[in-house]
Amino acid sequence: MKDRRPIMAGNWKMHKGPAEARDLIRELWEELSKEPLQCEVIVAPPFVSVPAAVEAARGTAIQVAGQNLYWEDKGAYTGEVSGPMLKQAGCSHVIIGHSERRQYFGETDETVNRRIEAAIRNDLVPIFCLGETIAERQAGRTFDVIRTQLQGGLGSMRLRDPVAFVIAYEPVWAIGTGHTATPDQAQKAHEFLREELRALLGPDFAAEVRILYGGSVKRDNSRSLMACPDIDGGLVGGASLQAGDFLGIIREGT
Repeated sequence: MKDRRPIMAGNWKMHKGPAEARDLIRELWEELSKEPLQCEVIVAPPFVSVPAAVEAARGTAIQVAGQNLYWEDKGAYTGEVSGPMLKQAGCSHVIIGHSERRQYFGETDETVNRRIEAAIRNDLVPIFCLGETIAERQAGRTFDVIRTQLQGGLGSMRLRDPVAFVIAYEPVWAIGTGHTATPDQAQKAHEFLREELRALLGPDFAAEVRILYGGSVKRDNSRSLMACPDIDGGLVGGASLQAGDFLGIIREGT
């Protein structure tokens, strides 16, 4: 029986302007408030919608995350958003190293590490994403790839608080494709990551840190995925954009 509190996080990507964000959070909370919440619920709107999301979530148990942050706290970095800005806007978490950031915007393990350090420095909980491509999986390199990403993202950091750090395993071949890792595939990757964390940060940290699964999570597969002993919730993409779909995942998965 897992005693780690599950997390269901909705990554809205480049969807939902301020008014839409406000409406969706109110719709979610209208239903979630009717019964005891069995998990942490987080939404990650686009930057322009963060203030509206924070306003709508005030007084609820829904938390708001940024989708990225820059590693410097201020400066001449046009177009970037810093940790202090996210914190002042009301964010509690921030997604770092998402595969789309790696694929389209040149994120590397080194820049992921610098962003994680910036998040922790600014009292934001990182949701640290990693995962392999289909070519890497077919070549039998899944564990090598996620080990390298894990070690590169952590760098020399000696993290102490497992509750203030979240990992999301997101096989790239399952993101937005409709192809989901089987519970067995996902569990093996999560179990491997937890064992790596045991070696890197100690058994207590590894036992308590939450590791989420991301990659075409839907209502009809969330229960079987979340039943796996090392899966502690979901990083949900497209299915978090509609209240009914996201609520279904939350209820089925917890």
